[in-house]
Amino acid sequence: MINIHMTNRTLAAKIEDPVLVYNEKTFAQMMNHLSKQTLFALDTESDSLYRYYPRVCLIQISTFADAHQPDLNQIVDYLVDPLRLQDIGALGLLLADPSIEVVMHAAENDILELQRDLHYTFHNIFDTQLAARILGWPHVGLAAILEEQFGIISDKRMQRTNWGKRPLTPQQITYAQMDTHFLPTLRTILTDQLKTKGRWEEAQEAMTALSRLDYQANAHPKRSFWQMKTTREVPREATGLLEALWQWREQLAESENCPPFKILNDQTLSALAMQRPKMLSELQHIAGWSEHQRVRYGKALLDVIAEGQRRPLPALPEFKMRPEQALDKLALSRYDALRRWRSHVAETRGVALEIIFNNNTLLELAQHAPQTEAQILEIPEIGLWKAKTYGPDILRILHNKNS
Repeated sequence: MINIHMTNRTLAAKIEDPVLVYNEKTFAQMMNHLSKQTLFALDTESDSLYRYYPRVCLIQISTFADAHQPDLNQIVDYLVDPLRLQDIGALGLLLADPSIEVVMHAAENDILELQRDLHYTFHNIFDTQLAARILGWPHVGLAAILEEQFGIISDKRMQRTNWGKRPLTPQQITYAQMDTHFLPTLRTILTDQLKTKGRWEEAQEAMTALSRLDYQANAHPKRSFWQMKTTREVPREATGLLEALWQWREQLAESENCPPFKILNDQTLSALAMQRPKMLSELQHIAGWSEHQRVRYGKALLDVIAEGQRRPLPALPEFKMRPEQALDKLALSRYDALRRWRSHVAETRGVALEIIFNNNTLLELAQHAPQTEAQILEIPEIGLWKAKTYGPDILRILHNKNS
């Protein structure tokens, strides 16, 4: 049994140890249990702070002990180890089953990572963070919710732990288990509030949109040294050297499969480009530079600096207009009016602006100026509930109608 500290309560909750799923036999037993469920919670842990190419290192799953008599006080937790299991494709079949609801918190990142690494698809998602945002909860991070709703205090140190290292520590196991253990209960709390406040249909529509997430469409653009914030501090004449330093760091990080910041951070790269040291002894004056880095990278960096000063200046990045700058005068006026309307609605409802519409959706409305609710529905991001609820206001604003 795991003893979990409960704040402001007289008793400590006792939660059964999770089932560690790292061999075919245990995986088959878990799959047999999950296949009988209509709901289970899921989360993942990755090692993005420790690898150039991050990977999903752990999959946490929580569900009812008895699928035929679901009891929130009887939850079974599984920790699935995809680094030790050769084939967990069968789990993907359950995630894609529309008859099984998958409860997640801040689902987007987990969905995209599981698509990237395991090619999983999802069709029936309940995102507890999204539900909390639709309800206008003041705190929507999982750690805050666990503390406020269940008295659980998360070990924040585990957020930066190496999930790719084996064996997992007891602290890692407990932290990972808590990420999903309470999600079925939280789902019940949120569902009740959504229905009571008349926001259930809105939430269902928002959850459905999560199943359309596509990792390929969300893939990050090609990396460039122009993306560093510290590049703005470097004089134009030093950008060729900065680019050379950045490329050296990228190549080394990729070859060693570690995040670039573990080699040198951005501030140190920029300082090297501006100060251009010529001798090892000068490196000690570089901000953020350690003796270990001097010994390990010093000579190679001096060579890069010497060579980098002779290379031509890189072309400036193409100026990217803000999306609204592409609108004509009339469309821009509509866009500004829609933004004012959105701010008013969000404030009245007590929710974030994006819960109403994100900027891209407002831009499409302003640019295309639909004439009817049916035409509003043609915009993929707008579902039936939003078209029905906000359609009259949108049409009035787009076409300057007073009523």
